[in-house]
Amino acid sequence: MTTGSNFWVIGGEFGSMNFHKLVEGSAQVKGPFKTRKEAEDCWREVSEESRHKAGVRFSIVEEPSRVSA
Repeated sequence: MTTGSNFWVIGGEFGSMNFHKLVEGSAQVKGPFKTRKEAEDCWREVSEESRHKAGVRFSIVEEPSRVSA
């Protein structure tokens, strides 16, 4: 049986504009969300809150579907 995917909003403040390494303690994980729409709504909210900080970035990721035995 396959279960549905979950969506997560992840991100935080990065130490440089190459966006490779998060500033320690700034990581944020929001979710899980059952639909991409719910995740997009959260992404818009956290992105709006941090729009004045150029080094902050958030992304939506989809958790792979799981197959239960």
